[in-house]
Amino acid sequence: MGDQDPRMDFPEGLLSPGKERTMTLSRLPIRADRAEPRARPLSETRARPQRAASGALALFAAVALLASPAFAREAPASFAPLVKEVAPAVVNVSTTQKVAGGPMMDLPFQDFPEDSPFRQFFKHYFNGQGESHPMLQHSLGSGFVIDPSGYVVTNNHVVGSATEISVKLSDGTSYKAKLVGRDERTDLALLKIKADHPLPAVAWGDSDKAQVGDWVMAVGNPFGLGGTVTAGIVSARGRDLHEGPYDSFIQTDAAINRGNSGGPMFNMDGQVIGINSAIYSPNGGSVGIGFAIPSALAKPVIEQLKEHGSVERGWLGVQIQEVTPDVAESLGLKAPAGALVAKVTKDSPSAAAGLRQGDVITRFNGKDIKELHDLTRVVADTRPGTHIEITVWREGHEMQLSVDVGKMPAKQVAETEEPNGSAAPAAGEAKVASVGLTLGVLTSDSRKELGLDEKVNGALVTDVTDGTVAAEHGLRPGDVIVKVGQAAVEGPKQAAERIEAARKANQKAVLLLLDRRGEELFVALPFSQA
Repeated sequence: MGDQDPRMDFPEGLLSPGKERTMTLSRLPIRADRAEPRARPLSETRARPQRAASGALALFAAVALLASPAFAREAPASFAPLVKEVAPAVVNVSTTQKVAGGPMMDLPFQDFPEDSPFRQFFKHYFNGQGESHPMLQHSLGSGFVIDPSGYVVTNNHVVGSATEISVKLSDGTSYKAKLVGRDERTDLALLKIKADHPLPAVAWGDSDKAQVGDWVMAVGNPFGLGGTVTAGIVSARGRDLHEGPYDSFIQTDAAINRGNSGGPMFNMDGQVIGINSAIYSPNGGSVGIGFAIPSALAKPVIEQLKEHGSVERGWLGVQIQEVTPDVAESLGLKAPAGALVAKVTKDSPSAAAGLRQGDVITRFNGKDIKELHDLTRVVADTRPGTHIEITVWREGHEMQLSVDVGKMPAKQVAETEEPNGSAAPAAGEAKVASVGLTLGVLTSDSRKELGLDEKVNGALVTDVTDGTVAAEHGLRPGDVIVKVGQAAVEGPKQAAERIEAARKANQKAVLLLLDRRGEELFVALPFSQA
Protein backbone atom coordinates (compact mmCIF):
# COMPACT_ATOMS: atom_id res chain seq x y z
CA MET A 1 0.00 0.00 0.00
CA GLY A 2 2.91 2.27 0.68
CA ASP A 3 3.94 2.22 -2.98
CA GLN A 4 0.58 3.27 -4.38
CA ASP A 5 0.32 6.56 -6.21
CA PRO A 6 -3.26 7.86 -5.98
CA ARG A 7 -2.74 10.49 -8.67
CA MET A 8 -4.26 9.70 -12.08
CA ASP A 9 -1.77 10.63 -14.83
CA PHE A 10 -3.35 10.52 -18.28
CA PRO A 11 -1.46 9.47 -21.44
CA GLU A 12 -0.59 12.51 -23.52
CA GLY A 13 -3.24 14.51 -21.75
CA LEU A 14 -6.94 14.15 -22.26
CA LEU A 15 -6.90 16.36 -19.23
CA SER A 16 -3.17 16.78 -19.09
CA PRO A 17 -0.05 15.21 -20.62
CA GLY A 18 1.47 12.43 -18.59
CA LYS A 19 3.08 9.01 -18.68
CA GLU A 20 1.04 6.16 -20.00
CA ARG A 21 0.09 3.54 -17.43
CA THR A 22 0.22 -0.20 -18.04
CA MET A 23 -1.85 -2.98 -16.56
CA THR A 24 -1.33 -6.64 -15.81
CA LEU A 25 -4.71 -7.40 -17.31
CA SER A 26 -4.26 -6.47 -20.93
CA ARG A 27 -5.60 -6.52 -24.44
CA LEU A 28 -6.24 -9.76 -26.25
CA PRO A 29 -4.26 -11.90 -26.82
CA ILE A 30 -2.09 -10.95 -23.82
CA ARG A 31 -2.89 -13.04 -20.77
CA ALA A 32 -2.87 -12.31 -17.05
CA ASP A 33 -2.78 -14.65 -14.08
CA ARG A 34 -5.41 -15.00 -11.38
CA ALA A 35 -6.95 -17.97 -9.65
CA GLU A 36 -10.44 -18.87 -10.80
CA PRO A 37 -12.95 -18.79 -7.92
CA ARG A 38 -14.52 -22.11 -6.92
CA ALA A 39 -18.27 -22.33 -7.40
CA ARG A 40 -20.19 -23.69 -4.45
CA PRO A 41 -21.95 -26.97 -5.37
CA LEU A 42 -25.66 -27.35 -4.68
CA SER A 43 -24.90 -30.28 -2.39
CA GLU A 44 -23.41 -27.85 0.13
CA THR A 45 -26.73 -26.08 0.56
CA ARG A 46 -28.67 -27.29 3.56
CA ALA A 47 -32.35 -28.11 3.07
CA ARG A 48 -34.89 -26.59 5.44
CA PRO A 49 -37.79 -28.62 6.87
CA GLN A 50 -40.97 -28.31 4.81
CA ARG A 51 -44.09 -26.86 6.33
CA ALA A 52 -47.55 -27.93 5.21
CA ALA A 53 -49.36 -24.74 6.18
CA SER A 54 -51.59 -23.60 3.33
CA GLY A 55 -50.73 -19.97 4.04
CA ALA A 56 -47.05 -20.71 3.47
CA LEU A 57 -47.85 -22.48 0.22
CA ALA A 58 -49.91 -19.54 -0.97
CA LEU A 59 -47.06 -17.16 -0.17
CA PHE A 60 -44.60 -19.38 -2.04
CA ALA A 61 -46.91 -19.42 -5.08
CA ALA A 62 -47.09 -15.62 -5.05
CA VAL A 63 -43.31 -15.28 -4.84
CA ALA A 64 -42.85 -17.80 -7.63
CA LEU A 65 -45.26 -15.86 -9.82
CA LEU A 66 -43.35 -12.61 -9.28
CA ALA A 67 -40.07 -14.34 -10.12
CA SER A 68 -41.42 -16.00 -13.23
CA PRO A 69 -40.02 -15.18 -16.72
CA ALA A 70 -43.19 -13.22 -17.47
CA PHE A 71 -41.68 -10.37 -15.45
CA ALA A 72 -38.31 -10.49 -17.24
CA ARG A 73 -37.07 -11.07 -20.76
CA GLU A 74 -36.89 -14.81 -21.34
CA ALA A 75 -33.74 -16.58 -22.44
CA PRO A 76 -33.97 -17.50 -26.12
CA ALA A 77 -34.85 -21.10 -26.90
CA SER A 78 -32.14 -20.93 -29.57
CA PHE A 79 -29.60 -18.35 -30.74
CA ALA A 80 -29.76 -19.77 -34.27
CA PRO A 81 -32.07 -17.08 -35.76
CA LEU A 82 -29.85 -14.32 -34.35
CA VAL A 83 -26.68 -16.00 -35.60
CA LYS A 84 -28.18 -16.37 -39.08
CA GLU A 85 -29.01 -12.66 -39.08
CA VAL A 86 -25.68 -11.19 -37.92
CA ALA A 87 -22.94 -13.75 -38.70
CA PRO A 88 -22.51 -12.74 -42.38
CA ALA A 89 -21.30 -9.29 -41.23
CA VAL A 90 -18.57 -10.69 -38.94
CA VAL A 91 -15.15 -11.04 -40.61
CA ASN A 92 -11.69 -12.43 -40.01
CA VAL A 93 -8.83 -9.92 -40.05
CA SER A 94 -5.29 -11.09 -40.85
CA THR A 95 -2.23 -8.85 -40.88
CA THR A 96 1.41 -8.98 -41.92
CA GLN A 97 4.11 -6.66 -40.69
CA LYS A 98 7.88 -6.50 -40.92
CA VAL A 99 9.82 -6.67 -37.67
CA ALA A 100 13.51 -6.18 -37.12
CA GLY A 101 15.41 -9.47 -37.28
CA GLY A 102 18.36 -10.53 -35.20
CA PRO A 103 21.05 -13.24 -35.10
CA MET A 104 19.55 -16.73 -34.83
CA MET A 105 21.60 -17.88 -31.86
CA ASP A 106 20.25 -21.44 -31.97
CA LEU A 107 21.94 -22.31 -35.28
CA PRO A 108 24.77 -24.91 -34.98
CA PHE A 109 27.66 -22.75 -36.20
CA GLN A 110 27.07 -20.05 -33.56
CA ASP A 111 28.99 -22.10 -30.96
CA PHE A 112 32.16 -22.54 -33.07
CA PRO A 113 35.10 -20.10 -33.19
CA GLU A 114 35.14 -17.63 -36.10
CA ASP A 115 38.04 -19.41 -37.84
CA SER A 116 36.70 -22.95 -37.30
CA PRO A 117 36.14 -25.02 -40.49
CA PHE A 118 33.00 -26.42 -38.86
CA ARG A 119 31.60 -22.90 -38.53
CA GLN A 120 32.23 -22.23 -42.23
CA PHE A 121 30.63 -25.55 -43.19
CA PHE A 122 27.45 -25.00 -41.19
CA LYS A 123 27.23 -21.35 -42.22
CA HIS A 124 27.37 -22.38 -45.89
CA TYR A 125 24.90 -25.21 -45.28
CA PHE A 126 22.34 -22.93 -43.60
CA ASN A 127 22.95 -20.27 -46.27
CA GLY A 128 23.49 -17.32 -43.94
CA GLN A 129 20.35 -17.81 -41.87
CA GLY A 130 22.22 -16.64 -38.80
CA GLU A 131 22.65 -13.14 -40.22
CA SER A 132 20.37 -10.33 -39.12
CA HIS A 133 17.49 -9.65 -41.52
CA PRO A 134 13.90 -8.39 -41.37
CA MET A 135 11.25 -10.98 -40.57
CA LEU A 136 7.52 -11.15 -41.32
CA GLN A 137 5.08 -11.43 -38.45
CA HIS A 138 1.49 -12.57 -38.95
CA SER A 139 -1.53 -12.18 -36.69
CA LEU A 140 -5.23 -13.00 -36.75
CA GLY A 141 -8.20 -11.19 -35.27
CA SER A 142 -11.84 -10.40 -35.86
CA GLY A 143 -13.96 -7.50 -37.02
CA PHE A 144 -17.39 -6.60 -38.35
CA VAL A 145 -18.86 -4.66 -41.28
CA ILE A 146 -20.58 -1.53 -39.96
CA ASP A 147 -21.43 -0.05 -43.37
CA PRO A 148 -22.53 -1.93 -46.55
CA SER A 149 -20.02 0.11 -48.56
CA GLY A 150 -17.20 -1.87 -46.91
CA TYR A 151 -16.19 -0.18 -43.64
CA VAL A 152 -14.92 -2.70 -41.09
CA VAL A 153 -14.42 -2.09 -37.34
CA THR A 154 -11.71 -3.93 -35.38
CA ASN A 155 -9.20 -3.35 -32.57
CA ASN A 156 -6.15 -1.14 -33.01
CA HIS A 157 -3.96 -3.84 -31.48
CA VAL A 158 -5.13 -6.25 -34.21
CA VAL A 159 -3.81 -4.08 -37.04
CA GLY A 160 -0.89 -2.46 -35.18
CA SER A 161 1.72 -1.29 -37.70
CA ALA A 162 0.74 -3.85 -40.33
CA THR A 163 2.11 -3.51 -43.85
CA GLU A 164 -0.65 -5.74 -45.24
CA ILE A 165 -4.20 -6.26 -44.00
CA SER A 166 -6.67 -8.81 -45.35
CA VAL A 167 -10.34 -9.21 -44.52
CA LYS A 168 -12.10 -12.52 -45.08
CA LEU A 169 -15.90 -12.62 -45.18
CA SER A 170 -18.06 -15.44 -43.88
CA ASP A 171 -18.59 -16.72 -47.47
CA GLY A 172 -14.83 -17.21 -47.85
CA THR A 173 -14.23 -14.15 -50.05
CA SER A 174 -11.03 -12.31 -49.16
CA TYR A 175 -10.17 -8.65 -49.77
CA LYS A 176 -7.14 -6.45 -49.27
CA ALA A 177 -8.05 -3.79 -46.73
CA LYS A 178 -6.99 -0.18 -46.37
CA LEU A 179 -6.46 1.32 -42.92
CA VAL A 180 -8.74 4.36 -42.72
CA GLY A 181 -7.61 5.34 -39.23
CA ARG A 182 -6.88 4.04 -35.76
CA ASP A 183 -7.03 5.32 -32.21
CA GLU A 184 -4.57 3.90 -29.70
CA ARG A 185 -6.28 5.45 -26.68
CA THR A 186 -9.50 3.49 -27.20
CA ASP A 187 -7.89 0.54 -29.06
CA LEU A 188 -10.14 0.98 -32.11
CA ALA A 189 -9.40 0.89 -35.83
CA LEU A 190 -11.43 1.32 -39.03
CA LEU A 191 -10.68 -0.53 -42.27
CA LYS A 192 -12.11 -0.19 -45.80
CA ILE A 193 -12.51 -2.93 -48.39
CA LYS A 194 -13.76 -2.59 -51.96
CA ALA A 195 -16.46 -5.01 -53.09
CA ASP A 196 -18.58 -4.89 -56.23
CA HIS A 197 -21.81 -5.23 -54.23
CA PRO A 198 -23.22 -4.02 -50.89
CA LEU A 199 -21.93 -6.12 -47.99
CA PRO A 200 -23.93 -7.56 -45.08
CA ALA A 201 -23.63 -5.06 -42.23
CA VAL A 202 -24.73 -4.72 -38.62
CA ALA A 203 -25.88 -1.66 -36.69
CA TRP A 204 -24.79 -0.06 -33.43
CA GLY A 205 -26.84 -0.58 -30.30
CA ASP A 206 -26.95 1.48 -27.11
CA SER A 207 -24.55 -0.01 -24.57
CA ASP A 208 -25.82 2.42 -21.92
CA LYS A 209 -29.10 0.49 -21.91
CA ALA A 210 -27.40 -2.87 -21.31
CA GLN A 211 -28.01 -4.17 -17.80
CA VAL A 212 -26.09 -6.65 -15.70
CA GLY A 213 -27.75 -9.99 -16.36
CA ASP A 214 -28.77 -9.24 -19.97
CA TRP A 215 -28.04 -11.93 -22.56
CA VAL A 216 -25.24 -11.17 -25.04
CA MET A 217 -23.66 -13.07 -27.92
CA ALA A 218 -20.08 -12.85 -29.21
CA VAL A 219 -18.98 -13.82 -32.72
CA GLY A 220 -15.34 -13.99 -33.82
CA ASN A 221 -12.29 -15.92 -34.91
CA PRO A 222 -10.84 -17.58 -31.77
CA PHE A 223 -7.52 -19.35 -32.25
CA GLY A 224 -7.87 -18.83 -36.01
CA LEU A 225 -10.63 -21.43 -36.21
CA GLY A 226 -13.01 -19.20 -38.18
CA GLY A 227 -16.50 -17.98 -37.33
CA THR A 228 -17.39 -19.09 -33.81
CA VAL A 229 -20.41 -18.11 -31.71
CA THR A 230 -20.53 -17.95 -27.90
CA ALA A 231 -23.20 -16.62 -25.57
CA GLY A 232 -23.45 -15.43 -21.99
CA ILE A 233 -24.63 -12.48 -19.94
CA VAL A 234 -23.38 -9.02 -19.03
CA SER A 235 -21.46 -9.73 -15.83
CA ALA A 236 -20.61 -6.11 -14.96
CA ARG A 237 -20.44 -2.63 -16.44
CA GLY A 238 -17.98 0.23 -16.23
CA ARG A 239 -14.94 -1.95 -15.51
CA ASP A 240 -11.72 0.08 -15.18
CA LEU A 241 -8.73 -2.03 -16.26
CA HIS A 242 -6.24 0.86 -15.75
CA GLU A 243 -5.41 0.74 -19.44
CA GLY A 244 -6.16 4.39 -20.09
CA PRO A 245 -8.42 7.34 -19.32
CA TYR A 246 -11.41 5.92 -21.23
CA ASP A 247 -11.71 2.55 -19.49
CA SER A 248 -15.36 1.64 -19.00
CA PHE A 249 -15.51 -1.94 -20.24
CA ILE A 250 -18.48 -4.29 -20.38
CA GLN A 251 -17.58 -7.53 -18.61
CA THR A 252 -19.13 -10.78 -19.85
CA ASP A 253 -18.93 -14.51 -19.22
CA ALA A 254 -19.48 -15.28 -22.91
CA ALA A 255 -16.39 -17.21 -24.00
CA ILE A 256 -13.83 -14.82 -25.52
CA ASN A 257 -10.43 -16.19 -26.54
CA ARG A 258 -7.32 -15.32 -28.53
CA GLY A 259 -8.41 -14.17 -31.97
CA ASN A 260 -11.72 -12.74 -30.76
CA SER A 261 -10.11 -9.28 -30.63
CA GLY A 262 -12.13 -6.77 -32.63
CA GLY A 263 -15.18 -9.00 -32.89
CA PRO A 264 -18.68 -7.78 -31.99
CA MET A 265 -20.75 -8.36 -28.88
CA PHE A 266 -24.45 -8.39 -29.75
CA ASN A 267 -27.58 -7.80 -27.71
CA MET A 268 -30.65 -9.91 -28.39
CA ASP A 269 -31.85 -7.42 -31.02
CA GLY A 270 -28.78 -8.16 -33.14
CA GLN A 271 -27.17 -4.78 -32.42
CA VAL A 272 -23.49 -4.26 -31.58
CA ILE A 273 -23.15 -3.05 -28.00
CA GLY A 274 -19.45 -3.87 -27.58
CA ILE A 275 -16.16 -4.70 -29.30
CA ASN A 276 -14.38 -7.64 -27.66
CA SER A 277 -10.95 -6.46 -26.60
CA ALA A 278 -9.47 -8.06 -23.48
CA ILE A 279 -9.54 -11.20 -21.37
CA TYR A 280 -8.49 -12.19 -17.87
CA SER A 281 -7.05 -15.68 -17.89
CA PRO A 282 -4.30 -17.83 -16.37
CA ASN A 283 -3.85 -19.87 -19.54
CA GLY A 284 -4.81 -17.68 -22.51
CA GLY A 285 -8.23 -19.29 -22.80
CA SER A 286 -11.61 -18.19 -21.54
CA VAL A 287 -12.35 -18.60 -17.85
CA GLY A 288 -15.52 -16.56 -18.04
CA ILE A 289 -13.98 -13.08 -17.71
CA GLY A 290 -13.91 -11.09 -20.93
CA PHE A 291 -14.15 -7.38 -21.66
CA ALA A 292 -15.65 -5.36 -24.49
CA ILE A 293 -15.39 -1.68 -25.43
CA PRO A 294 -18.92 -0.26 -25.07
CA SER A 295 -20.61 1.01 -28.21
CA ALA A 296 -21.36 4.34 -26.51
CA LEU A 297 -17.60 4.96 -26.49
CA ALA A 298 -16.77 3.26 -29.80
CA LYS A 299 -19.44 4.74 -32.07
CA PRO A 300 -18.31 8.41 -31.97
CA VAL A 301 -14.66 7.35 -32.33
CA ILE A 302 -15.43 5.26 -35.44
CA GLU A 303 -17.49 8.11 -36.90
CA GLN A 304 -14.53 10.48 -36.50
CA LEU A 305 -12.14 7.94 -38.02
CA LYS A 306 -14.48 7.54 -40.99
CA GLU A 307 -14.79 11.29 -41.50
CA HIS A 308 -11.29 12.51 -40.64
CA GLY A 309 -9.03 9.46 -40.32
CA SER A 310 -8.17 10.54 -36.78
CA VAL A 311 -9.86 11.50 -33.52
CA GLU A 312 -10.11 15.05 -32.22
CA ARG A 313 -10.77 15.29 -28.49
CA GLY A 314 -11.55 18.02 -26.04
CA TRP A 315 -8.87 19.04 -23.54
CA LEU A 316 -8.90 20.88 -20.23
CA GLY A 317 -5.25 20.68 -19.20
CA VAL A 318 -5.42 19.38 -15.64
CA GLN A 319 -4.15 16.33 -13.84
CA ILE A 320 -6.78 14.84 -11.58
CA GLN A 321 -7.02 12.18 -8.92
CA GLU A 322 -9.72 10.29 -7.06
CA VAL A 323 -11.70 11.89 -4.26
CA THR A 324 -11.38 9.30 -1.49
CA PRO A 325 -13.52 9.41 1.67
CA ASP A 326 -10.54 10.88 3.54
CA VAL A 327 -10.03 13.56 0.87
CA ALA A 328 -13.74 14.38 0.91
CA GLU A 329 -13.71 14.71 4.69
CA SER A 330 -10.65 16.96 4.68
CA LEU A 331 -12.24 19.26 2.06
CA GLY A 332 -15.65 19.37 3.70
CA LEU A 333 -17.46 17.48 0.94
CA LYS A 334 -20.60 15.55 1.90
CA ALA A 335 -19.62 12.52 -0.21
CA PRO A 336 -16.48 11.21 -2.00
CA ALA A 337 -17.41 12.28 -5.52
CA GLY A 338 -15.91 14.44 -8.25
CA ALA A 339 -12.37 14.79 -9.59
CA LEU A 340 -9.65 16.45 -7.50
CA VAL A 341 -7.39 18.81 -9.47
CA ALA A 342 -3.80 17.85 -8.63
CA LYS A 343 -2.16 20.12 -11.21
CA VAL A 344 -3.16 22.82 -13.66
CA THR A 345 -1.18 22.99 -16.89
CA LYS A 346 0.23 26.41 -17.68
CA ASP A 347 -1.48 28.25 -20.58
CA SER A 348 -4.20 25.59 -20.76
CA PRO A 349 -7.99 26.08 -20.98
CA SER A 350 -8.29 25.23 -17.29
CA ALA A 351 -5.70 27.87 -16.35
CA ALA A 352 -7.53 30.50 -18.42
CA ALA A 353 -10.81 29.55 -16.72
CA GLY A 354 -9.32 30.01 -13.25
CA LEU A 355 -9.17 26.41 -12.06
CA ARG A 356 -6.82 25.92 -9.13
CA GLN A 357 -4.88 23.09 -7.65
CA GLY A 358 -7.07 21.58 -4.93
CA ASP A 359 -10.40 22.32 -6.66
CA VAL A 360 -12.84 19.42 -6.98
CA ILE A 361 -14.75 19.35 -10.28
CA THR A 362 -18.27 18.16 -9.45
CA ARG A 363 -20.23 19.08 -12.61
CA PHE A 364 -19.21 19.56 -16.23
CA ASN A 365 -21.63 21.06 -18.74
CA GLY A 366 -24.61 20.06 -16.63
CA LYS A 367 -23.44 16.49 -15.99
CA ASP A 368 -22.58 15.24 -12.51
CA ILE A 369 -19.01 14.01 -12.08
CA LYS A 370 -19.14 11.09 -9.68
CA GLU A 371 -15.72 9.61 -10.41
CA LEU A 372 -12.58 10.21 -12.48
CA HIS A 373 -13.68 8.54 -15.69
CA ASP A 374 -16.92 10.50 -15.78
CA LEU A 375 -14.82 13.61 -16.35
CA THR A 376 -12.39 12.09 -18.85
CA ARG A 377 -15.21 10.80 -21.08
CA VAL A 378 -17.32 13.95 -21.02
CA VAL A 379 -14.31 16.15 -21.79
CA ALA A 380 -13.20 13.84 -24.61
CA ASP A 381 -16.69 13.93 -26.12
CA THR A 382 -16.81 17.75 -26.08
CA ARG A 383 -15.97 19.43 -29.36
CA PRO A 384 -12.90 21.70 -29.04
CA GLY A 385 -13.90 25.36 -28.91
CA THR A 386 -17.14 24.67 -27.02
CA HIS A 387 -17.92 27.12 -24.22
CA ILE A 388 -19.22 25.27 -21.15
CA GLU A 389 -19.88 25.78 -17.45
CA ILE A 390 -18.23 23.73 -14.72
CA THR A 391 -18.95 23.52 -11.00
CA VAL A 392 -16.06 23.23 -8.57
CA TRP A 393 -15.80 22.81 -4.80
CA ARG A 394 -13.31 25.33 -3.43
CA GLU A 395 -12.56 26.20 0.18
CA GLY A 396 -15.83 24.88 1.53
CA HIS A 397 -18.32 26.06 -1.06
CA GLU A 398 -19.40 25.59 -4.67
CA MET A 399 -18.58 28.06 -7.41
CA GLN A 400 -19.20 28.26 -11.15
CA LEU A 401 -16.48 28.70 -13.76
CA SER A 402 -16.65 29.07 -17.54
CA VAL A 403 -14.16 27.33 -19.81
CA ASP A 404 -13.53 27.15 -23.54
CA VAL A 405 -12.60 23.52 -24.14
CA GLY A 406 -9.34 23.18 -26.08
CA LYS A 407 -8.04 20.55 -28.49
CA MET A 408 -5.91 17.79 -27.05
CA PRO A 409 -2.25 18.29 -28.03
CA ALA A 410 -0.97 15.69 -30.46
CA LYS A 411 2.29 15.42 -28.52
CA GLN A 412 3.24 15.73 -24.90
CA VAL A 413 4.18 19.28 -24.02
CA ALA A 414 6.76 20.10 -21.34
CA GLU A 415 5.49 22.26 -18.49
CA THR A 416 7.15 24.81 -16.23
CA GLU A 417 5.77 25.02 -12.69
CA GLU A 418 4.88 28.31 -11.08
CA PRO A 419 7.08 29.21 -8.09
CA ASN A 420 5.67 28.30 -4.67
CA GLY A 421 7.27 31.30 -3.00
CA SER A 422 10.66 32.80 -2.37
CA ALA A 423 10.78 32.61 1.43
CA ALA A 424 13.59 30.51 2.88
CA PRO A 425 12.52 27.33 4.67
CA ALA A 426 12.62 27.31 8.46
CA ALA A 427 15.51 25.56 10.17
CA GLY A 428 15.33 22.48 12.37
CA GLU A 429 13.50 19.17 12.45
CA ALA A 430 9.90 18.52 13.45
CA LYS A 431 8.01 15.36 14.41
CA VAL A 432 4.29 14.76 14.00
CA ALA A 433 3.70 11.70 16.15
CA SER A 434 -0.07 11.72 15.57
CA VAL A 435 0.42 10.62 11.96
CA GLY A 436 3.94 9.13 12.12
CA LEU A 437 6.01 11.72 10.26
CA THR A 438 9.45 13.18 10.82
CA LEU A 439 10.04 16.36 8.82
CA GLY A 440 13.29 18.08 7.91
CA VAL A 441 14.63 21.07 6.02
CA LEU A 442 14.60 21.00 2.23
CA THR A 443 18.16 22.02 1.28
CA SER A 444 19.84 22.62 -2.06
CA ASP A 445 21.56 19.22 -1.77
CA SER A 446 18.29 17.39 -1.07
CA ARG A 447 16.62 19.22 -3.96
CA LYS A 448 19.40 18.08 -6.27
CA GLU A 449 19.22 14.50 -5.00
CA LEU A 450 15.44 14.39 -5.50
CA GLY A 451 15.53 16.15 -8.87
CA LEU A 452 13.53 19.14 -7.61
CA ASP A 453 13.60 22.69 -8.87
CA GLU A 454 15.21 25.28 -6.58
CA LYS A 455 11.85 27.07 -6.43
CA VAL A 456 10.15 24.14 -4.66
CA ASN A 457 9.56 24.95 -0.99
CA GLY A 458 8.08 22.87 1.80
CA ALA A 459 8.88 20.29 4.45
CA LEU A 460 10.98 17.25 3.55
CA VAL A 461 9.73 13.90 4.86
CA THR A 462 12.84 12.31 6.36
CA ASP A 463 11.19 9.34 8.11
CA VAL A 464 7.84 7.52 8.18
CA THR A 465 7.07 5.33 11.19
CA ASP A 466 5.93 1.82 10.29
CA GLY A 467 2.31 1.00 11.06
CA THR A 468 1.22 4.64 11.29
CA VAL A 469 -1.36 6.54 9.26
CA ALA A 470 1.34 8.14 7.11
CA ALA A 471 2.83 4.74 6.22
CA GLU A 472 -0.58 3.22 5.50
CA HIS A 473 -1.43 6.05 3.11
CA GLY A 474 1.77 5.80 1.08
CA LEU A 475 3.96 8.63 2.34
CA ARG A 476 7.66 7.91 1.99
CA PRO A 477 11.01 9.56 2.80
CA GLY A 478 11.86 12.02 0.04
CA ASP A 479 8.32 13.35 -0.30
CA VAL A 480 8.03 17.10 0.13
CA ILE A 481 4.91 18.51 1.84
CA VAL A 482 4.15 21.61 -0.19
CA LYS A 483 0.73 22.45 1.28
CA VAL A 484 -1.27 21.50 4.36
CA GLY A 485 -4.94 22.01 3.65
CA GLN A 486 -5.08 24.84 1.15
CA ALA A 487 -2.09 26.77 2.53
CA ALA A 488 1.53 26.57 1.39
CA VAL A 489 4.17 25.69 3.99
CA GLU A 490 7.71 27.00 4.15
CA GLY A 491 9.39 24.39 6.34
CA PRO A 492 9.03 21.47 8.76
CA LYS A 493 7.93 23.46 11.81
CA GLN A 494 5.13 25.21 9.97
CA ALA A 495 3.94 21.96 8.37
CA ALA A 496 3.89 20.14 11.72
CA GLU A 497 2.01 22.99 13.41
CA ARG A 498 -0.69 23.03 10.74
CA ILE A 499 -1.15 19.26 10.83
CA GLU A 500 -1.50 19.38 14.62
CA ALA A 501 -3.85 22.36 14.40
CA ALA A 502 -6.14 20.38 12.12
CA ARG A 503 -6.13 17.46 14.59
CA LYS A 504 -6.88 19.69 17.58
CA ALA A 505 -9.73 21.29 15.61
CA ASN A 506 -11.31 17.80 15.54
CA GLN A 507 -10.95 17.44 11.79
CA LYS A 508 -11.28 13.80 10.76
CA ALA A 509 -8.49 14.15 8.16
CA VAL A 510 -5.93 16.61 6.85
CA LEU A 511 -5.17 17.08 3.15
CA LEU A 512 -1.50 17.26 2.11
CA LEU A 513 -0.12 18.31 -1.26
CA LEU A 514 3.10 16.41 -1.91
CA ASP A 515 5.88 16.89 -4.43
CA ARG A 516 7.30 13.44 -5.18
CA ARG A 517 10.41 13.79 -7.33
CA GLY A 518 8.81 16.50 -9.45
CA GLU A 519 5.27 15.09 -9.58
CA GLU A 520 2.54 16.58 -7.40
CA LEU A 521 -0.27 14.61 -5.74
CA PHE A 522 -2.75 14.97 -2.90
CA VAL A 523 -2.90 12.58 0.05
CA ALA A 524 -5.47 12.78 2.86
CA LEU A 525 -4.31 11.55 6.27
CA PRO A 526 -7.11 10.59 8.70
CA PHE A 527 -6.68 11.21 12.41
CA SER A 528 -7.34 8.48 14.96
CA GLN A 529 -10.74 8.95 16.61
CA ALA A 530 -9.80 6.91 19.69
